[in-house]
Amino acid sequence: MTEYYLPDIPRLYTALAEWMACLIFILPFKKRFSPAVIGCLVAGAFGIQSVFLISTGGVRLIFWIPCMIFAVFLMVAFVFCCCEIRLTDAAYFGMIAFVAAEFMASAGWQILCYTGKEAWMSWWQQGMAILLIYGVIAVILYKILHIHMPKDGQMEITRREYFSGLLISIAVFAVSNMSYVNVNTPFTGRYSFEMGNIRTMVDVAGIAILYAHLIQCCELRVRKELEAVQNVLQNQYAQYKQSKESIELINYKYHDLKHQIAVLRSEADPGKREAFLDKMEADIKKYESQNKTGNKVLDTVLTTKSLYCAKHNITFTCVADGTLLDFMDVMDICSIFGNALDNAIECELKIPDKEKRLIHVSVSKQKNFLLLRFENYYDTELNYQGGAFITTKRDKEFHGYGLKSIRYTVNKYDGAVSIDTKENWFDLKILIPASENAQKQIDKIV
Repeated sequence: MTEYYLPDIPRLYTALAEWMACLIFILPFKKRFSPAVIGCLVAGAFGIQSVFLISTGGVRLIFWIPCMIFAVFLMVAFVFCCCEIRLTDAAYFGMIAFVAAEFMASAGWQILCYTGKEAWMSWWQQGMAILLIYGVIAVILYKILHIHMPKDGQMEITRREYFSGLLISIAVFAVSNMSYVNVNTPFTGRYSFEMGNIRTMVDVAGIAILYAHLIQCCELRVRKELEAVQNVLQNQYAQYKQSKESIELINYKYHDLKHQIAVLRSEADPGKREAFLDKMEADIKKYESQNKTGNKVLDTVLTTKSLYCAKHNITFTCVADGTLLDFMDVMDICSIFGNALDNAIECELKIPDKEKRLIHVSVSKQKNFLLLRFENYYDTELNYQGGAFITTKRDKEFHGYGLKSIRYTVNKYDGAVSIDTKENWFDLKILIPASENAQKQIDKIV
């Protein structure tokens, strides 16, 4: 029986595999720097990885594990420096990239050596063949891994998920390389090709397990986000119900107060008291006339927010035809207007100059679309990243779901959300196409 001899994988090819495995996670995500800087980082990372692996190729076994740990550290640093993601997410991607690189290097070298062509190929022919094999494997892994991953790369990995992924990666690496440390175990091979087969198959299994782990983490992230959005929706609806009851109570009080004023007017009162009563009556009429948009739900939300704005010296103006919202669900109206106004109010409260605290809302028709517009003034720097604003609050994990819930609600109506920040004005626009029935309602109104 002939035993095929499998030479050691050249360290340069291992460096190439690790570099390409990192690119699987770098290419689709938003970059941290300009294209020119990213290009320098990509080229520099390959150079550093190659020099390190080649220079540590002959180290003793006792230094082999620390060298591999440092190689993983270089891969994590490469991903983190190139992509605008958190360090924990970069570390998680780096672990998967390391296992993928182990498989890529082992499978590619086995395929090349099994054909026996590596012995007579020139160095550049061998390099092109390896690059082609690695490229095919990398494309396949890219297509598989990025089916379930978030487009922004923000996995928001928890400590438990991170350490479970780390244990999987360590176990895969240990089992796949056990034959190179000690051949006298039930789980190792004695021949070079046998050892290579074990390494490749274990790495394949490791990628499958990490892929399942990745899918689970992504599903938990989506479920967590959906629960948070639902909580926001429920809270806005609860606020609406509470505000509706409060406003109805206020209306009763004002109605009674008008009768009291009528009684007072029938008495012979001094002129100052008459002037005071005139002012009270004018205030009541002003209250009765505000936020009457034609939609009771919108009236309740706007009245609640406007009263809060008045209490905190925020100038609130609104031009809205609430009848245009008759086709929308009550909870959806509460979610969109409640969250948009809460975000605007939160921003205005940070402005020291009360004269600059300005919020304007408009609801109108634009051709066959419903246009909702929320504008507010700001005097601080806004950090907008990956479809969300970066907060300075301590509870970063639970921040930003107001805007997400707005997008979630608008998507139900096949609408679009756009954000513009110019000349210290934050402009949130929501464009919702009117359905056939809704369009008939809007046409009747207009």
